[in-house]
Amino acid sequence: MSVTAMQEPVAGSRFAATLLPVMVVVFVAFLVIGIAMPVLPLHVHDGLGLGTFVVGLVAGSQFGASLVARPWAGHLSDSRGVKRGVVIGLLAASASGLVYLLSLGFTEAPLISVAILLLGRGLLGGAESFIITAAVSWGLALADTSSTGKVIAWVGSAMFAAFAIGAPAGSALYAAYGFAAIAVVTTAAPLLTLLLVAQLPAIAPVRQARLSFAKVIGAVWMPGFGAALGSVGFGAVTTFVAILFAHRGWADGWLAYTAYAVAFILARVFFSHVADAVGGAKVALVCAVIEAVGQALIWLAVRPEMALAGAALTGFGFSLVYPGFGVEAVRRVPAQSRGLAMGAYTAFLDFAQGLASPALGLLATGARLNVVFLASALTVLCAALVAWWLIAHPETVEGSPQ
Repeated sequence: MSVTAMQEPVAGSRFAATLLPVMVVVFVAFLVIGIAMPVLPLHVHDGLGLGTFVVGLVAGSQFGASLVARPWAGHLSDSRGVKRGVVIGLLAASASGLVYLLSLGFTEAPLISVAILLLGRGLLGGAESFIITAAVSWGLALADTSSTGKVIAWVGSAMFAAFAIGAPAGSALYAAYGFAAIAVVTTAAPLLTLLLVAQLPAIAPVRQARLSFAKVIGAVWMPGFGAALGSVGFGAVTTFVAILFAHRGWADGWLAYTAYAVAFILARVFFSHVADAVGGAKVALVCAVIEAVGQALIWLAVRPEMALAGAALTGFGFSLVYPGFGVEAVRRVPAQSRGLAMGAYTAFLDFAQGLASPALGLLATGARLNVVFLASALTVLCAALVAWWLIAHPETVEGSPQ
C-alpha cells in the first residue's frame, strides 16, 4: 500500500483493521512498563530496603522524563513522521532495560543502585513519550476527524491491555527469577517490536505551518489540567496498591492491576464512541466521579475484594476521563499540529504523575498507607470540577497558525 493511500481517512468497518497495527505496536511496547508496575515498588522497598518516598520518587521519575520529552516527541512526529518517533521510542525503551541490569550490580550499595535505576526509569519515560505520542498521531492520521475520541481510546486500550497482561507476568517473573528477568524482558521486547514497525509504511507529515509549543499549551492547558488531576488515581493504584496488599497480608496484589486494566479496557470497548457523540467534557465529568468513588473504596477497604472493586472503578473511570479531555484538547488545534497537541496534552499527565507519586509517598510515611487513596480521591474530584467548567465555558476551535 502506498504512503498516499495510507493517509486517506478511514471510517466505518475498516477503522479497527486499519488501526490494528498501531495498537499492536503500542501493546508490545507497553508490556515493558506493565511488567515492572507491580514489582518495581517491591524491588525498591523490600529488595533495596528503601522507604516509600523513594518508591514514589522512582515511580514518578518516569513521568518526569516523559514530561521533558513531550515537546520533542510532538515536534518530531509532526515534522519528521510518526514512524520515526516510534522507532526512537523503542530503542530508548530497550536501552532502559540495559540500565536496569546495570543497577543490579550495585544492590549492596542501595543508594547507588537506585540512582542507576532512576536513570533507567528516565530513559523509559522518554521512550514512552515518543511511542505513545507518535502512535496516537499515527492513528489520528489514519482516521476521520469525527473519530478523535475513539482513536485515543483504542490506542490507550492497547496500552492498558499490555498493563493487564504485564502485571501478572511481571509478578511471576519477579517471583521466579528476580528483577533481572524484568530487565531482560525490558531490553528484548522493544527490539522485537521493531521488526513489526519496519514492515509498516511511513506516513508523510503534513507540510504546513505549525503552531508553536507555547501556543499549543495555551490552547490545551485547561483539558490538560483536568486530565492531570484525573490521572492521580491511576498513579496511586500503580505505585501503592501492591504495597497496600503486602502490608495488609492480602495475597496476589497483582490482581488489583489486572482489575484496573480489565475495567479500563471494557469501558473503552463499549463506550469509546461516547466522547465524540455527546462531548468530551460531559464524559470526563461523569467518569471522574466514578474514578473518585473507586479511590474512596480502596481507602475504606477492609477486605481485598473491596480494594479490587475500587481498582476496577478507578480503571473504568479514568479510561474515559483521558479521551474525554483529549477530545477537548485536540479540537482546539489544526490538523498539522495534532502530534504536538497530544504531546502537550499528555505532558500535563506526566507533570501530575511526576509530582503526585513522590507526594503521595511522602504522605504515606507519616500516616496509614490507605490515606494515600483518600488524598487521590479528593484530587480526582477536582478533575470533575474542571470538566464542569469546560461544559459551562466552551471554546471555539483554534484558528490557523501564526
